Amino acid sequence: MADRVDLASAAWFRSSYSNNGGDCIEVTADFPGLAPVRDSKDPQGPALLFPSAAWESFVAAVRGGEFGDI
Repeated sequence: MADRVDLASAAWFRSSYSNNGGDCIEVTADFPGLAPVRDSKDPQGPALLFPSAAWESFVAAVRGGEFGDI
């Protein structure tokens, strides 16, 4: 079983492009090697934990237009 990550002290942020009425995700860079991601509408809810390299690849794909207009 994987170790639990305590996200209580995380400094969450969302993209400066997130001005769409609240349908946003938040991420934190406080955990080396991990990219915790949560729903901004449910800050006390669960977070998904991605390896940093996977998150960086996803962000690069979004920026590169690989998913179309989203």
